[in-house]
Amino acid sequence: MSLRILSPSMLQTLVRGMSTKAGSKNIGFIGLGNMGGFMATNLINAGHKLHVNDISKPACDKLKAKGATVYENTSELAKNSDIVITMLPNNAIVECSYNSIIDGGFNKDTIFIDSSTVSPDLVRSLQKKISDKGARFIDAPVSGGVIGAEQATLTFMVGGTEAEYNAVKPVLEAMGKRIAHCGVYGMGQAAKLCNNMCFAITMIGIAETMNLAIRQGLDPKLFAEIINSSTGRSFSSEIYNPVPGISPTSPSNREYAGGFSTALIAKDLGLVKNVAADTNSPIPLGELCQKIYSNLNQEGVVSNKDFSVVYDVLKNGKLNYQ
Repeated sequence: MSLRILSPSMLQTLVRGMSTKAGSKNIGFIGLGNMGGFMATNLINAGHKLHVNDISKPACDKLKAKGATVYENTSELAKNSDIVITMLPNNAIVECSYNSIIDGGFNKDTIFIDSSTVSPDLVRSLQKKISDKGARFIDAPVSGGVIGAEQATLTFMVGGTEAEYNAVKPVLEAMGKRIAHCGVYGMGQAAKLCNNMCFAITMIGIAETMNLAIRQGLDPKLFAEIINSSTGRSFSSEIYNPVPGISPTSPSNREYAGGFSTALIAKDLGLVKNVAADTNSPIPLGELCQKIYSNLNQEGVVSNKDFSVVYDVLKNGKLNYQ
């Protein structure tokens, strides 16, 4: 009887296979922020084995208490994962994270999913780097905010091949209710950026409208009910109203804490402006929103507050849109 010595890569594959239940997977999750923490939790709740990484120790400890394995080295995380999901703040951090993983090595059968909001150009660059090493990379940014992340009702906008979309859809369904295949690599980000521009425009529009109504003497709750049963209805008016006391789950009820930060919407609108320039697309309202949120972010006072804080700044006469 002869004994066969397993190579490290074969041993990792064996361990990965033994540690999962039928239908479940080893999933790496990098970025456990306001949304990422909830998304990772929903994957655990769906029966997947989670391998997590974040610069925040408390964020990692929360997931560890729920059964996740914490890694300091993202390459080691990737080597022990069938699928790796990244949910990070901006282009620079996403690129740096993937370069670190690429330098450290990973398994060729791994699927990488970036759910951050970044430029389509970065998506295409990372897809080439990852595919050149034999693995797969798709973009799948999300919409639905912290509420959607917590309740597993996010919309995922996927850029990749039909086969890749079908391969990841069951995993994404543990975190979202709509998984849309938008086309080739980068098209998920294209959809996300357009959506976020619309969200920013409607948020400022609702902030202006509510402020004008209140200053005329209208009751804010009554007027919000009128909007939400009329043609002015939107996610910003109904679910995410910037006036405190209107929408039960809105960050405006918590002094604009948590949610989608002013810094992040300013970053996203900067990406929108670049894409619009590249495609020769006029976005007059988008550019004005970008200027407003860029100014708010640069002033620093509300950078970490939810972007609906624009209402509070507006009503106090401090909004800089020049």
